[in-house]
Amino acid sequence: MSEPRIETAAPAKPTLTGAFARVTLTQLTLAVLVVIFVWQWLAAHQQINAMQEQLAKKIAEMDGSNQANSVLLAKTQEDSRELSAKLTLLETRYAESQGQRAALEALYNDLSSSRDETALAEVEQSLLIANQQLQLSANVKAALIAMQTADARLQRMGRPALNGLRKTIAQDMDKLRALPNVDAAGLSFQLDTLIAAADALPLIYQQRSPGEAAPVAVNDKENTWQKLWREIWQEVKQLVRIQNTGKAELPLLPPEQEFFLRENLKLRLLLARMDLLAHDEVAFKHEIHTVQDWLGTYFDVKSGGGMTMLESLKKLGAASINIELPDITASLAQVRNYRISREPKADNGLRAKGAR
Repeated sequence: MSEPRIETAAPAKPTLTGAFARVTLTQLTLAVLVVIFVWQWLAAHQQINAMQEQLAKKIAEMDGSNQANSVLLAKTQEDSRELSAKLTLLETRYAESQGQRAALEALYNDLSSSRDETALAEVEQSLLIANQQLQLSANVKAALIAMQTADARLQRMGRPALNGLRKTIAQDMDKLRALPNVDAAGLSFQLDTLIAAADALPLIYQQRSPGEAAPVAVNDKENTWQKLWREIWQEVKQLVRIQNTGKAELPLLPPEQEFFLRENLKLRLLLARMDLLAHDEVAFKHEIHTVQDWLGTYFDVKSGGGMTMLESLKKLGAASINIELPDITASLAQVRNYRISREPKADNGLRAKGAR
């Protein structure tokens, strides 16, 4: 009798499905928690690294700021020391200035007694200048300015006793303002213009005939011989010229005398300008008439420059530059009398002060 055959089953191979089936819920939860913990740990580690880098940068920046603050603190301390030295110097100077101020105040108090005499001397000098300007050069404007300066000086003094003197000065200034206005600057400019134009005036024997001024038309088709013949003919026509100048004879002057003639003409105009500034009407008109005579005798008055100059000379000769100068010595005499009347009082005051 044969024995029964016992068959043993072979062990089954593990599979992925079986492995997941054997994992319990607790193990799965633990695995998820582990994964989350590892992920959080890595993120925290990265944040810590970033914070460490930022902290290192901040520390480096703070080190730089501390160094800059140290330099700034050293500079501030140095500036503070300099300011302290300057303050000490200023305090010393202030003390010196206070002493000088006290000395100046004492000196001013000593000189205040002679202040009026000094002001009156300045007023007298201004009035003296006004009289000199009026009498020597007839400069009305300068005299008026000097008298206005004297009146302003009296006004700053503010003394009622000087009102009479100011009234006299005002009357003399009214006399100067009432004088006729002579345009000396405009007349002087006209004379300067005539002096500048004297060198360009043509002489009477240099005047040209009316037909000569017109240029001859040139034909472009002329050949060389025709042009030469035309030029020769023009020169031949200029050799002889018959013209009625209206004068018995023409003054012919050599070149050197022409130069001196023009210079003498300008000299006469300069003399007329000096007479204008001196308001000497007789001498001024005499020089103008002399220049007119020379202009008609030696120069071509039919030319453009000659006619212009002759017309200007006629206007200058008709101008009136004579001014009857008023007498403004009343104000000067009054201020002198007032100053002299104060001198004995000042001497007495000085003597009394010396006796003390």
